[in-house]
Amino acid sequence: MDWKITLANERGRYRLMLIDSVEIDSTVDNLTDTAVITLPEAVMNKVFDIQQTIDRGTQVRIELGYDGRLVTEFEGFVREVNTDNKQLKLLCEDALHLFRVPVPDREFTNTTVPEIAQWLIDQVSLKYKLKADYNVGYEKFTVSQATAFDVLMKLQSETRGNIWFDTAKKELHIHAAYIEKTGEVSYSMQHNVEGSSLQWKRAEDRKVELTIESTDSAGRVTSITRGTTGGEKITLKRESLTADSLELIAESELRKRSFNGFEGSLDAWLIPQAKPGFTAFVQDEDYPHKDGAYYVVSVKTSFSASGGNRTVQLGIKLN
Repeated sequence: MDWKITLANERGRYRLMLIDSVEIDSTVDNLTDTAVITLPEAVMNKVFDIQQTIDRGTQVRIELGYDGRLVTEFEGFVREVNTDNKQLKLLCEDALHLFRVPVPDREFTNTTVPEIAQWLIDQVSLKYKLKADYNVGYEKFTVSQATAFDVLMKLQSETRGNIWFDTAKKELHIHAAYIEKTGEVSYSMQHNVEGSSLQWKRAEDRKVELTIESTDSAGRVTSITRGTTGGEKITLKRESLTADSLELIAESELRKRSFNGFEGSLDAWLIPQAKPGFTAFVQDEDYPHKDGAYYVVSVKTSFSASGGNRTVQLGIKLN
């Protein structure tokens, strides 16, 4: 096992030479990827006083691997240096950290999610590119006493889209759920899977009847119902969305819920690398009919003296 963790700020560039563990949580369902670096409290009976050099906003890069063959697993910023419970931890998050700043009040009319997101990038004054193809529209969208983070959180909650950052490429991504594919990985239940909580479920056991309601500024309610009659009833209430946007959100939400395939997660090692957005090809020699390609929703990576492993959460079946 091998690793390299570098930190950089206005004081200089540093490399950590001792760690207890690293935990990385990446997902397309949350706005931010996070990492927790746990350090020894003391070195040679001397307290490890890292706060003299590392503070909030320090850039972080985590590389993990074997025998010097390292792969970048996380890039972001230190959000907090935590010394509670006699442990020294660096709590880190990706580029969302840069969006935790106030933005001016504004009322948008006849706007779209990409337009609002580009405005946020401009207000934060970042040289980030917007990669967005989820054109949910609003008749009215109000920003009041909020941070850029608050606005992104509202967009994700209301549109049910996947909003995430590629910190290395300086990109903000906004897509319909489980559409954007970022790579591929292959797993065999007999060869490179340590364990799993996967359960095979059929589409007919996942029946969903979804209703989405939107109320405009005049109090008029627009409603659509999609899915399977008699299935689990789900109602989402929104404000000021256009009629076309209700269809986009319904399609995105139903995509998550109805398919034949595995549900759950599998446990693997650092090799092969897996990231959210990957297509995971899962093979089971004992049950060939269950073979398939799945969308990777989240990956939790752990690295310590006990070893390196990943918990890979599978989403919809892609084939």
